[in-house]
Amino acid sequence: MRLTRTARRAAALSALVAATLVATAACSGDDGAGGGTADDATVEVNFGYIPDFNGTSLLAVAEDQGLWEKHGVEVKTSSFTNGPLQIQALGTGDLDFGYIGPGAFWLPASGQAKIVAMNSLGQADRVVAQPGIDSIQDLAGKKVAIPEGTSGDMILTLALEAAGMTKDDVEIVPMEPAAIVAALSSGKVDGAGLWYPALATVKKQVPDLVELAKNSDFKDTVAFPTAFVAGNDVVAKEQDKVDRVLGALRDAIAYRADHLDETIQLTADFNDLPVEDVKADAANVQVLSLDELDGYTQDGTFDTWLSGMEDYFVQAGQLPEAVEPSEFYTGDLFVGAGK
Repeated sequence: MRLTRTARRAAALSALVAATLVATAACSGDDGAGGGTADDATVEVNFGYIPDFNGTSLLAVAEDQGLWEKHGVEVKTSSFTNGPLQIQALGTGDLDFGYIGPGAFWLPASGQAKIVAMNSLGQADRVVAQPGIDSIQDLAGKKVAIPEGTSGDMILTLALEAAGMTKDDVEIVPMEPAAIVAALSSGKVDGAGLWYPALATVKKQVPDLVELAKNSDFKDTVAFPTAFVAGNDVVAKEQDKVDRVLGALRDAIAYRADHLDETIQLTADFNDLPVEDVKADAANVQVLSLDELDGYTQDGTFDTWLSGMEDYFVQAGQLPEAVEPSEFYTGDLFVGAGK
């Protein structure tokens, strides 16, 4: 029988307490071996996430499979609606680690955080419009909602550029994702840059919603990777914490690649969502194996993708200038973690 999330946490906590008692007894013995080292202690981590497959699946696996405990990490997770909010929380110290989609990559590129692990390739972003609007050009002068600084913002900018337009040609309405769902469903905006599974909710109210652009339309020029990020101070001053967390994530990545159906169920449980909704969400994700992530890090593929994304962000006015990807992607830490 599958344990509930609460039951799994209780079991993990019991195991952690038992392990701590054993370690304490060993350290207090009279065998002259000396006390435990700092590396034996459990580290506490505040981890942010977005409640979709990309943003949650590894956390769900790590919790269910006991990977945090394996690597000596005690995690407190917090749900966010987007990546930029997590970057802010990293800057204030409220989070140690978080998750971002491609639209927020300009923030670590501008020095506000470090990318510590690449994750997957997103295929869930869309530019959508109300029935009767059949092209990007038809959005001219109309209200288009976006969560600023996200992949929804990014795909709209790319779609407008491909159509020979800019954001000045439409009326941009900045909104949080939940507000966009409501605005599209009620017809208060004409279009939006958003993603699944949020758009699946909209389609229940607007079944004839028109999809005008998708990630794959731009596959020859721009990749849409997702990633895990850490605060600058965490990377600079808490190397052991980073190594432990990345070790757990690496184990979770390996599990996810080999157990996709189980991971979908775990993600649904973690987020209290119907498994069919999560399955549909995962269908818009290109899962990368651990070998692929290591290989793309070492052969320069990720550097190429990140440089291309920087060029986009500079052109979009979000990034003053491009920098070397190694300044914000700590790929060496990821490849070497837990070894």
